[in-house]
Amino acid sequence: MKHLFVALAATACAVPSAPIAAQDMSFDAYKQLLIARARAEGVSEPTIRRMTSDLTPNSRVIELDRGQPGSPTRRGYPALQPYLDKHVDNARISGGQRMYSATRGISSRLEREYGVPAQIMVAIWGHETNYGSYTGNFDLSRSLATLAWEGRRRDLFEAEFVDLLKVADKGYPRSRLKGSWAGAFGNPQFLPSVYLRLAQDGDNDGRADIFGNRADTLASIANYFRDAGWRPGQPWGVRASVPSNLDRQAIKTDMVAPVCPRVHERHSSWKTVGEWKQLGVTPQRYLADDVMTSFFQPDGPGTRAWLLTTNYRVILEYNCSNYYAMSVGLLADEIAP
Repeated sequence: MKHLFVALAATACAVPSAPIAAQDMSFDAYKQLLIARARAEGVSEPTIRRMTSDLTPNSRVIELDRGQPGSPTRRGYPALQPYLDKHVDNARISGGQRMYSATRGISSRLEREYGVPAQIMVAIWGHETNYGSYTGNFDLSRSLATLAWEGRRRDLFEAEFVDLLKVADKGYPRSRLKGSWAGAFGNPQFLPSVYLRLAQDGDNDGRADIFGNRADTLASIANYFRDAGWRPGQPWGVRASVPSNLDRQAIKTDMVAPVCPRVHERHSSWKTVGEWKQLGVTPQRYLADDVMTSFFQPDGPGTRAWLLTTNYRVILEYNCSNYYAMSVGLLADEIAP
C-alpha cells in the first residue's frame, strides 16, 4: 500500500491549503452523495444503513487534520537517537521478542511464502500498534465521512469511505471498525483501500481479520512488503565504518523525489558495496560486493552510519520517514539478531 503518511504527503503536495470553511454543502446533503456512490459501487443496502445511520461530523477529526504540518521548514533535522530511544526501547524490544517467539510457527511459513523476514513483520506490528495494544478508537465511518465532507482531501477520503463500506460488507460490524482519526485500522493500521487490495487470510479460515488474528495480521504485512518490492535474502541495511576523509559532496545524490523529498535527499547516490569499499566505507556485516546501497549517516560525521539496501526503501513505502524506517529496521534486528 501507499501507507497513510504517503497518501497524505502526496495530496498535501497536490492540494493547496483549504479555507477554514472547505465544506460546500451541509453534512447531511453530502452524506447522501456518499451513499449514492457506495450504492453504485455495489455496497449492500443493509451495510449502507448500519454504516451511515446517525452519522454526524466529528469536529475533533477536522481539528486534527488541519493541524497536520504543511511545507517542511529548512531548519535541519532532529537527531535520530532521541527518536530511537523512545521507539526502540527495552519494552518494545522485549514485547517484540515475545511476539516473535509466540508466532514463530506461523511466521516461518509466511517467510517461505512471501520472502519477508518474520522480525520485519513483527517490528511493523510493534511500531504501528504496540503489538495490537492500541489500534485507535475513532469510529472510522464518522471520521472518513467527516474528512471527505471537510473537502481538503476529498478525492482521497471519499474513496476511502466507500472502501470502508466494502470492508464492512464482508461482515464486520460498525462497532469493530474503529481506528485512527485518519482512517487507518487494525494491527497493521491499513487504510480501507489497502485492506481491500492487500489484506490476507493467513490461516485459511475464510476471512482476513487484521483486528485480532495474528496469522492474518502477519500475512497482510508480509503481502504489503512483497507487493512493495522486498528482495528476499537481503537485509534492510547494515552498519558501516566510515573513513574520516570521506568526500561527502562527491557522494551526494542528484535525485529529486516527487514524494517526501526531504527523506530521500538525506541519502547518498547509489553505489555497489564494492564501490563503497573502494572509498573506505566498509559494511560491518556481510553484503555481497554487487549489492546496490546508499550511504546514510543521519546525525552527521563521527556518528553511526549505515549502508541501506533497496529493502529500506520498502519500509519507507509503509511510512515515508527516515525516523520510522530506521527504527523499524533496528527494532527488527533486536527482535531476531
